[in-house]
Amino acid sequence: MLVLSRHRDESIIIGDDVVITIVDIRGDKVRLGIQAPAEVPVHRQEVYDAIQKERGNNSNQASA
Repeated sequence: MLVLSRHRDESIIIGDDVVITIVDIRGDKVRLGIQAPAEVPVHRQEVYDAIQKERGNNSNQASA
């Protein structure tokens, strides 16, 4: 895992077309702005996990 320090309004570039910007820092919360092409899915971890779980349930139902 790469760990970086950034201040508000500073960015991190991933590849050629994903930009993550620190929008705000309040206490222990950091707000991020993410610019990515429409074909690159961007989800919070808990949303991604739910999507993966649902896909697993759907594939199990399809094979039953």
